Amino acid sequence: MAYTSTVQAITIAKTGDPEVLEKTEIPFPTVEPEHLVIKVDYFGINFIDTAYRRGIYPPDKFPFVMGVEASGTIVRLPTDPIVLDDPDYQKRGYKQGSRVTVDTSGAHAQYISVSWKTVYPVPENVPARTAAASLIQGLTAISFMEESYNVKKGDIVLIHTIAGGVGVLMSQFAKYRGAIVIGTTSTKEKAELAKSNGADHVIIYKEEDTIARVLEITNGEGVHAIFDGVGKDTFEADFRMIRRKGTLVSMGSASGAVPPFPPLKLSEKNVTVVRPRMSNYVYTPSESLYYGNALFGLLSNNTLRPLIHKEYPFTTEGAREAHMDLMDGKTVGKLLIKVSD
Repeated sequence: MAYTSTVQAITIAKTGDPEVLEKTEIPFPTVEPEHLVIKVDYFGINFIDTAYRRGIYPPDKFPFVMGVEASGTIVRLPTDPIVLDDPDYQKRGYKQGSRVTVDTSGAHAQYISVSWKTVYPVPENVPARTAAASLIQGLTAISFMEESYNVKKGDIVLIHTIAGGVGVLMSQFAKYRGAIVIGTTSTKEKAELAKSNGADHVIIYKEEDTIARVLEITNGEGVHAIFDGVGKDTFEADFRMIRRKGTLVSMGSASGAVPPFPPLKLSEKNVTVVRPRMSNYVYTPSESLYYGNALFGLLSNNTLRPLIHKEYPFTTEGAREAHMDLMDGKTVGKLLIKVSD
């Protein structure tokens, strides 16, 4: 297949505020024999994108192509015989023209060339927008609730920022597993949205005492597990809301990094603290196949229903607006940039 010499992409020439984001022209990606080439339809916007933009995770070079998540269509299969004969590759059933989602760095370009191990086939009954809105956050929700803390029937779990993209999917998955779900959010509107997505109790932290409400709901015992993407502002309170032998999953730092703390702090209740990365749960080909099948199975039967906040245009202004909205807490659910029809 003949390719164009260049593609359009969302890039940065330096780290900083959303104003550093630009839609620019870059060379067509290098096509390796073991790679799939994907024509991209949607970009998913995630908090990790803002971390790369701000330099929390320093880019290795500039211009730096943004993004870790995209969905689209396969336009070229690998040619490497070793890959084609690999049983894990064959299990995925990749075909030219089939729809996929991708978890890879530099994903926010019209065409991407990527390792087959980070590409997930999309079932026919899952719409393209749903697939684009689900991959990173869906894999995060399922793997964290299976491996960071294995949510079970009868557990009481607390999910901070429950009206966000990950929070909505975590709430749905925890209810599917039979747990009682408590969530925190900032407004009555977001609280109603969380309740409609499975939350049993929602605490509006700007109006209520979160610690007091959690202890009231749990008869003073606290929760079995906390999934906290806020970080610095909620970390100390988490230790008052977790029960003895509970698990605190510190999964983000929207308010800033968690400060250092002495290990002795854990012995007060024999608490387990986990700081996971989804990529370390979905690491080997067999792990990515397992979690991909789990995610798209739950999307296919409507157990997981991602909430899409807004589609932004594939422009400099659209990318900047998406990042500003995400950072300002204006969003509920997932943000997408539509690349092509």
